[in-house]
This record gives sequence, structure tokens and C-alpha cells, in this order.
Amino acid sequence: MSLPASFFDREADVVARELLGAELQHDTPDGVISGRIVETEAYLGPHDPASHSAVGRTPRTWHMFGPPGTAYVYFIYGMHWCVNAVTREDGYGAAVLIRALEPLRGIEHMRRNRSGIKPRVRPLADRDLCNGPGKLCAALGIDRTRDGASLTGGSPLTIVAGLPAPDHEVLITPRIGISRAVEWPLRFVLSARGKE
Repeated sequence: MSLPASFFDREADVVARELLGAELQHDTPDGVISGRIVETEAYLGPHDPASHSAVGRTPRTWHMFGPPGTAYVYFIYGMHWCVNAVTREDGYGAAVLIRALEPLRGIEHMRRNRSGIKPRVRPLADRDLCNGPGKLCAALGIDRTRDGASLTGGSPLTIVAGLPAPDHEVLITPRIGISRAVEWPLRFVLSARGKE
């Protein structure tokens, strides 16, 4: 069952922590491709200088402003898509970046989807298929067409409840790959992944 909008209608850091263990699913013509969420980052809203919403609502960031449970998908570095789950009330501009997945279903489709990115001498290990925000979008076939999709049901892209991550398995660190508010401890990782 998809997580309800009420799950996402909370502070981004709370949602980011509680998304660990949930399953991101993409219903594609090849079938359902999915993975367990094992790494997230919270972007708190317009007061967060690292958040896209800090500059206000633009055509690019339109869906980051809600409603809660909406997918915000954007392009970065001219080559990668990234998917976020919008949090808090409609119009606020907070979201959780999904940074990594543990592949669950459609692994062969993930391999095919990833094979066009970079020629490889040997196949990717399962753990390397979705170990980054751009990689997981490529593996699941997520692109701009999913921007604005409801993650709570009724669209091909959903987040469903999974096995909760116990506190002793969760590592909390500063966010990575950003240049502002780098010290804020808003990255949540299942501890086995945090040691990689």
C-alpha cells in the first residue's frame, strides 16, 4: 500500500528518516522496478540555503512546492535525473532527495537501463545499480515525465511502506554534494551503506 499524503505532510527531516526501509516503485512497460530506500537527504524549505526552494517557485521547481507526497524530479549536471518526495504543506517548498536504493524487483531491467550510461567491462554488482541519486533514476527509468506525479498512489511512481529501519542501524551525517549549509546533519543512511 502506498504511503498516504499525511505521511509526507511533516518536517522534511522526519520524513527523510522514516523513508528509510520504504520501497520506491516505478511501474513501467517492462513491469515494476523497485528498490528499498537506504539513503535520503532532507531539504527543509525556503530558509534552507541548499534547497531549490530558497530562490522561490520557478518553472523548474514548481512541483517542489507541493502538495505533500508529490514527486519533484529535476535534471542536474546536464546528465542526471534526481527524484524527491515533497513534504510539508502545499506551497511550502520542502522535500526529501532519495539518494540510494537497495534493488528489489526488476533487477535485469535496471541493468539494461544503466548499461547505456557508460560502457562496462563487466556487469554492475547489484549494490552499484542504485547507489546514487542519478544512478537510481537511470536504473528505474525515472525522468522529467514523473515530475509532479503523486507518490501516494494513482501514478506509475509510488512509495510503499516497507520494513522500518531501527535507530541503531541509521547513520546521520551532513549532506553531501552541496556547497551551502554543508554542516547540517540532514543525510540519513542505513549504517551498512554509510560505511561503504
